[in-house]
Amino acid sequence: MVCGVIRRSLITFFVFTYALTWAMFVTVAVAVPARTPVGYVLVLLGAFAPAVVALLLTASDTGAAGVRALVGRIAIADVPVRWYVFALAFMVAVKLSAAVLHRVLLGGWPQFGREPLYLIPLAIAVSTPFQAGEEIGWRGYALPRLAERFGVARASVLLGVIWACWHIPQFYIADADTYHQSFLVWAPQVVALSVALAWLYARTRGSLLLVMLMHSAVNNSKDIVPSALTGAPGVFGLHASVISWLTLAVLWICGAYFLTRMQPPISLR
Repeated sequence: MVCGVIRRSLITFFVFTYALTWAMFVTVAVAVPARTPVGYVLVLLGAFAPAVVALLLTASDTGAAGVRALVGRIAIADVPVRWYVFALAFMVAVKLSAAVLHRVLLGGWPQFGREPLYLIPLAIAVSTPFQAGEEIGWRGYALPRLAERFGVARASVLLGVIWACWHIPQFYIADADTYHQSFLVWAPQVVALSVALAWLYARTRGSLLLVMLMHSAVNNSKDIVPSALTGAPGVFGLHASVISWLTLAVLWICGAYFLTRMQPPISLR
């Protein structure tokens, strides 16, 4: 009975999240430029769809108390400092490791980002609150329910696949940094990141603040060693930069470690 309720709530969550987000993103991809005010609003609304759907379903299932409990996870900040360091430094470490591998394997350093490094902490600080639009839904609502059925390890991978595919319309938005890049190389990176985020979420007593911080840090530090290719190589092809492939490898070395450490199953509720 409980499993049936969880299954129905998850299916409803994923269906409505995809429907709302894709309606917004596809509109921007085909009709409204992202850099216009209307386009910006549509992208923002699409990005917040996971949280909106999660909060509505929670309100329907458990009322105001459930909503307060879900949103209250953003206030879980009293965790060891090492988890803040992990959230902020994980993607930097991955990218620098990929750069070192590039140097060792190919005999030369890859291109490094040209943005001033001092802007990264500012961008992370500004961006972190906006990550609630995704994380209330993905990690706050969906991950614990998936974990109840499949265990945290398998749930983190399954959620990663769903989360990655949710982004597909962004690969057709001209001003997005994923525009016409290889989704087939990018998506497994996102699945590995989903594993890392689940690991952090579990180790911080279900802190949405920490996964929001990590999500923001990933978005704003990934281009210290850029992966994107110029010339729009194609969404469903395998043509990607060497750094993309090396980043994928490093992420999954980390992901494999996290998955082994998620056994035996741990509770997210």
